[in-house]
Amino acid sequence: MLRLDWKIQLAFGFAMLGVLLMGALSYAEMSASRESDLWVRHTHEILEQIQNLRLGIEGISANSRGFVLTGDESDFDLYRASVLKFEQEQAALRKLTADNPVTEGMLSTLEALTAARVQRSESIIALRRSQGLLAAVAVSQDGTGQRLTNELQAVVGNIQDEELGLSVQRTARTQQHLKRAKIALIAGTVLALIIVGAAGWSTQRDSSRRRHAEAALRDGEKRYRMLLDGIPDYAIFMLDPLGQILTWNAGAERVKGYTAAEIMGQSFSRFFPAGDIRVGRPEGILRRAAATGQHNEYGMRVRKDGSQFLASITITALRDPAGYLRGFSEISHDLTKIQAAEDRYRGLLEAAPDAMVVVDQGGEIVLLNLQAEKQFGYSRDELLGQPVTNIIPEGFAERLIADGTRTMAEALAQVIGTGIELSGLRKDGSRFPIEIMLSPLEGAEGIMVTAAIRNITVRKAAEKHLAQMVEELKTSNEELGQFAYIASHDLQEPLRMVASYTQLLSIRYKGKLDSDADEFIAFAVDGANRMKRLIQDLLSYSRVGTKGGALLDISSEQALQQALINLRMAIKGSGALVTHDPLPGVLADESQLTQLFQNLIGNAIKFQRPGVPRIHISAVRNGGEKWRFSVQDNGLGIEPQYFEQIFGMFQRLHRREEFSGTGIGLAICKKIVERHGGAISVESQPEQGSTFHFTLVGSEQHSWQSSEKKI
Repeated sequence: MLRLDWKIQLAFGFAMLGVLLMGALSYAEMSASRESDLWVRHTHEILEQIQNLRLGIEGISANSRGFVLTGDESDFDLYRASVLKFEQEQAALRKLTADNPVTEGMLSTLEALTAARVQRSESIIALRRSQGLLAAVAVSQDGTGQRLTNELQAVVGNIQDEELGLSVQRTARTQQHLKRAKIALIAGTVLALIIVGAAGWSTQRDSSRRRHAEAALRDGEKRYRMLLDGIPDYAIFMLDPLGQILTWNAGAERVKGYTAAEIMGQSFSRFFPAGDIRVGRPEGILRRAAATGQHNEYGMRVRKDGSQFLASITITALRDPAGYLRGFSEISHDLTKIQAAEDRYRGLLEAAPDAMVVVDQGGEIVLLNLQAEKQFGYSRDELLGQPVTNIIPEGFAERLIADGTRTMAEALAQVIGTGIELSGLRKDGSRFPIEIMLSPLEGAEGIMVTAAIRNITVRKAAEKHLAQMVEELKTSNEELGQFAYIASHDLQEPLRMVASYTQLLSIRYKGKLDSDADEFIAFAVDGANRMKRLIQDLLSYSRVGTKGGALLDISSEQALQQALINLRMAIKGSGALVTHDPLPGVLADESQLTQLFQNLIGNAIKFQRPGVPRIHISAVRNGGEKWRFSVQDNGLGIEPQYFEQIFGMFQRLHRREEFSGTGIGLAICKKIVERHGGAISVESQPEQGSTFHFTLVGSEQHSWQSSEKKI
């Protein structure tokens, strides 16, 4: 009996020892499970913070592009807010990952790339403010911003992969601890049958802990699913090693068009175009991701409805702690809106009616539009990076050189081609006349030049044809009369109607249509007005000698006074100082002599350097019965090679945008003087003013006055 009691006591002792050992093992495993669960929650917090970084990167890029495209300060405020938010999220992530030296190193790289990306955006925004849209575009198209964004996304992806890997390890460790805990609980339950009291208490305690651990794990999985579903702009899903879909978030449903029930278990190859599927590209991408750890690309993908879209894709291989491939994760982003914005931006350049070419400091073409391709007969790839002299061989580079009298900006901001016969050279070797508007673009790479190139072949032909018509009309001071009649009746009446309606369109619809429409209407109004002035000048030219009055003894001084009255608004507006000596009586048509003075003084006011225009009219005996009149100014002056040319029809030495006019005024002066039996000439030097001389027959009926008069 004692022996039996001893055996029972010994068995009871061993049983108690076993219970104690099983309890200790169970407690250790449950504690380890609880700690692993805490790490799993920690990993989920980090993954959530990483997703905030991804959104922050996209926010910085989108808001900086928004400001460049619109120039709206509200977009700039959004940009600054996104930068500040990103920095806060980045600091929070660094705090969460302080225990992981690998992630700490990647965060240092991320901070450096973020600083570079923000600095890049700041410089483009500053350029947009100072130089406008085209300047910002020329800098932003070099790909640096996209490269930095891609590198940022890659670093964020690497951090995410690191944390996902830790999450897999920690989850597996938690499951192992739970498994061991279950074994310990089973053993404890068996022992509890022997010692019901002690085992019952131990089982109750361990069972409660197990339920809490399982509930915490389910809660973590639910939070992770909610996190993925809360990212509507990104398709995020998991694949098995063969590419079959295992998980599906709300963003994937929105981007791809499939519900989870429709797509789960299907191959991800159905998102590829048919051509990619035929050549085995989906399988090739998985092989590359498995070999390198991650595959990134921009490519076309297919939605459920068959439509295709451009997407950025990141596929990451997922491995267990032993290194075995367990599947893949894919994160894809629909770039349709971004692509549309870039297309609209390119449309600004392509919408220009003229050929547009941007040239860098080295004289190489860095940007051009479709009109440039058409005008010169080259494809875009044939011209990019080539010298601009390939298409504009003469005159272009020379006009860009600044000298002591003008800055580089003044040298660039002008239309060239007027008076120097500038021509473009096509790919086939043919030439055509052009006119160019130049604008400087100051950027980080230095000053670039935007050239708007206009083909003026039609205009040149029209001017030549009109000049031929006038020359033909000269042969008959009758045909000229017929031309004057046609111009005054058959041309002026429809032109007056066109001018009236275009002006009405400008007044009624200005600001109500798009900017292109306003510009086109302005062109039409300007063209109609210039045509009216041209016809009026042609009529004036045709009337000289045909409908003019008789040559009578008149006072040239009275004719001058009438011209000054006609020019009073121009004189007042320019602040011109017009003086004259006492002027003699002459044999002349008073209205035509008034027009002669008016044209010469008007030109002297118009073609002026900065400062106060000064004009002086005088007359001296030219031998015999003629007087030699002089109209002297302090204006721009004329180069000697143009002295004869300027008295011809339609001859202009300056572009129309700088100085208005038809190029007929001096031709009218020449014809008036010749009709009076005199001659007209000019003496001048560039930047030193001009003096126009003309001769008229004097009249002795008007006395000479000795005092100088000032107007």
